[in-house]
Amino acid sequence: MFFAGAAATAIATAPLTLAQPAPPPCFNADGTPCATAGTAGPGGAAGAIPGGPAGTAGPGGASGSTNPGGVSGAAGPGGATGAIPGGPAGTAGPGGASGSTNPGGVGGSAGPGGVSGCIPNVGCASIPVP
Repeated sequence: MFFAGAAATAIATAPLTLAQPAPPPCFNADGTPCATAGTAGPGGAAGAIPGGPAGTAGPGGASGSTNPGGVSGAAGPGGATGAIPGGPAGTAGPGGASGSTNPGGVGGSAGPGGVSGCIPNVGCASIPVP
């Protein structure tokens, strides 16, 4: 008897749970309406939030950033790169890799010809591959 009452209640209230209101319209922090967030098609996809994260992806690779002038990165068949403005950055590909802790900071490279690196106010070193 209890289950029959519960079932009847569920059936009677089902239209109420399915009829949800439309989501509120999108507005940016400055009150302007949001632009289209993204596109997708056979050649890939792209999306961006004005003043915020953005990214693209397609057959040639992918790239993205947290915000204009912010952390960014890209990757594709030729390698990958990434950077934090004013901070670490690096690149890697078939010919080797290089990176630094920050502009003017510790940095180094490695590839088929050997390795090299520098520490500011200390010096640099290179080790060639014989």
